[in-house]
Amino acid sequence: MRDADVIVERLQSIEEDLRDLAYERLRAAADGDESAAADERRVLQARRAVERAIHALADGPADDPSVD
Repeated sequence: MRDADVIVERLQSIEEDLRDLAYERLRAAADGDESAAADERRVLQARRAVERAIHALADGPADDPSVD
């Protein structure tokens, strides 16, 4: 397993945690928590950044030793 694969797995776990947190904040916003909507937007922004990192690492070069 490449080092990047290990990081991708960790990032996927973080992305899932951020998704859960975003849903939680969205539910709180629906229940009237005024600050929760802003929190949810920030969490979604962080989640998207993590998703971009996952795609960048997962779509990177394979285990080809000639690629550095």
